[in-house]
Amino acid sequence: MALWSKVLDHLGGATGTLASVVEAVRTLFAGDPETRRRVAFSVAMIALSAKMAKADGIVTVDEIVAFQQIFAIPQSEANNVSRFYNLAKRDVAGFEAYAERMAGLCGSGERNCALLEDILDGLFHIAKADGVLHDKEMAVLARIAEIFRIDEAHFEQIVARHVRREDFDPYRVLGVAPDADLASVKKRYRSLVVENHPDRLSARGVPAEFIAIANDRMAALNAAFEAIERERKAA
Repeated sequence: MALWSKVLDHLGGATGTLASVVEAVRTLFAGDPETRRRVAFSVAMIALSAKMAKADGIVTVDEIVAFQQIFAIPQSEANNVSRFYNLAKRDVAGFEAYAERMAGLCGSGERNCALLEDILDGLFHIAKADGVLHDKEMAVLARIAEIFRIDEAHFEQIVARHVRREDFDPYRVLGVAPDADLASVKKRYRSLVVENHPDRLSARGVPAEFIAIANDRMAALNAAFEAIERERKAA
C-alpha cells in the first residue's frame, strides 16, 4: 500500500482516467512483475468496487464501510486510496472495461480462475453491504462473471455463498450433489477449506488487504457444512 504515493506522484496527482493509472503501474513496476501484479490487482479492484457501489444508483455509507473492510486501508494511505476511489467513480469508462483488464490477470481462456473468483467475492461483499442485493447489482455481477469466464454453475455456487434465500441450499455452496454421502461431502468441504485458506490467496497474488474475502468465504463454507451435518443427523 505504500506504493500508492509513488503512483500518484508519477501521475502528478489523481487526474485523468483509471486507464492512465494502470499505465503508470505498468511503467513504474516493469522490472518487478510480482509487485506490478499486486498493484494492478488493487487498482482494478478499486475501480470495480466504485462502479459496483454505484450500480443501484446510490453509494451508501454501508457500501463504503464494506469497501474499507476489504481493503483494510492503513491510515497513512487512506487519502491516496480515497483519491483513486473517487477517480474511478468519476471515470466515464464503464465497469466492463475494467473487468476485461482484470480478466487478463489469468491465462487466456482459463475458466473459473481462483484469482478472479476472489475479486468477485469482494464485489459481492460490497453489493450486499446495505442489506439488499439489488437487481442492477446482480446484473453487473453476472456480467463481470461472464467476462471473467466463470461458468454458470460456478457462479451459482458463488451466489449461494452470499445470498441467503428462503431456499438456501448448502449443497450448492459446497458444490456437491444433495444425494452425496456424508464422507464425500466432508471430503469436498475439507478440500475447499484448504483451497481458500488465506495463505492460498496470498500465493496467487491477492494483496494482504483483501484477506477479509477469505474469512467471509470460510464462514459461508462452515455454515453450509454445519447445515448439512444437522440435516443428516435429524434424518
